[in-house]
Amino acid sequence: MTSNDTPRDPHPYVGMWVTADGFIRQELLPNGRYDEARGNRRSAYTGSYTVTGDHLDYVDDTGFTATGDVRDGVLYHEHLVLYREGDEPVGRETRQ
Repeated sequence: MTSNDTPRDPHPYVGMWVTADGFIRQELLPNGRYDEARGNRRSAYTGSYTVTGDHLDYVDDTGFTATGDVRDGVLYHEHLVLYREGDEPVGRETRQ
């Protein structure tokens, strides 16, 4: 195994992010892909993302682009506010 084959730890933002009401669930995968579910609609949006510092750039599989920023452990993705799964507040608003 060469040094180029050494597995890297996933980015700290990898994992499931959800709105406070749980309606929108966005999973950031370690391979730079995301899968977003809305209500009962699985994989409503899929695509790729890149992280620069605390900023995320998204390109969905249809070519639509969006951005997000993580501030104080909360992901602000366009008009959505997403929390780490398990950290979502109860009864809080889901929009910025």
